[in-house]
Amino acid sequence: MWQIQQAFTMTHEFPVCFDRGTLAPDNRLLTDIIALAGKGRHRLLPVIDDQVLAGHPDLIERLEAYAEAHSERIELIDPPLMVRGGEICKSDPVEVDEFYQRTQTDRIDRHSFALVIGGGAVIDAMGYAAATAHRGIRLIRMPTTVLAQNDAGIGVKNAINYRGRKNYLGTFATPFAVINDYDFLHSLPARDRICGMAEAVKVALIRDGEFFHWLHSARERLAAFEPQAMEHMIARCAELHLNHIRTSGDPFERGSARPLDFGHWGAHRLEELSGSELRHGEAVAIGIALDSLYSHAQGMIDTDTLLAIRDTLEGVGFTLTHPALKALDIEAALQGFREHLGGQLCITLLLEAGQAQEVGEIDLALMHQCRQHLLEAKWPA
Repeated sequence: MWQIQQAFTMTHEFPVCFDRGTLAPDNRLLTDIIALAGKGRHRLLPVIDDQVLAGHPDLIERLEAYAEAHSERIELIDPPLMVRGGEICKSDPVEVDEFYQRTQTDRIDRHSFALVIGGGAVIDAMGYAAATAHRGIRLIRMPTTVLAQNDAGIGVKNAINYRGRKNYLGTFATPFAVINDYDFLHSLPARDRICGMAEAVKVALIRDGEFFHWLHSARERLAAFEPQAMEHMIARCAELHLNHIRTSGDPFERGSARPLDFGHWGAHRLEELSGSELRHGEAVAIGIALDSLYSHAQGMIDTDTLLAIRDTLEGVGFTLTHPALKALDIEAALQGFREHLGGQLCITLLLEAGQAQEVGEIDLALMHQCRQHLLEAKWPA
């Protein structure tokens, strides 16, 4: 036998920026990011969530004015690619094919840019398109929702749904940059602002007890969407997610541990069962509540912590039950999650606020009991 042992190391680096007024002509953030790709003009295809355009009807004109003001760097490709906002763009991803077609008709190559402006689903789907066209087109994400700015839009994952399975087709691919412009949040419906807070509660519970206690104390301010509280929540949540990706030793999830998926084994299935009537953040909130009840039933967290979790989730505006929860086949959902992880079950549970533990087995009877308690809003006194 003759063998060559191949090995090489790559450094993945991209900026995650927090900004306001990114598309004002005198704001150089976007053009300075594009300049990182080298001298000269770079072709840029805007990809826009139609729900964002509805809330910001002058967005295309602002993009055109910005490109004209920075024409030494930006060659704007016209017209923008419009994408249906929400889960539909992942479940019926016709715009992914449209993106592929535009790469041919508009001569978009690996030295061009796609600027994706939208919520988490649009960023997921079009990130998948950008990662697979020409084996990777430079992607600048401009997330426009709370959930996208603090979680879905800042990491290294992209995906679409396939045959009823959430995120079944996807890639791990780093963006060229992420720009979180807080101004986009002002037009969001209340439901969308609330949805993004689930990921902040999640990451605080598994990584930063002090942050969780802040979320608990600030829950009324967050429910009122106080700008200072919202921006602190987004920035700290994003920082914790990025820190995990950077320091976990497994940024592309080759192993089975998924601490950032706390509450998600049930949440993904709840979304599917509800026909996406449940938003991702709403399903995650229910999943967090279920796994927190189970952690308490296993004697891993105390009652005060459990009730603080409930009060935080409900306090910011979540409802912790839904008809899909009653229909949830717990054993099948766990098996699906096992397959998602690569064959070995790894469920994150809580030891205390800010500290978690992965387990490889779930007591099904006890989990059924916890599900029933959640359906009946039966919490320990």
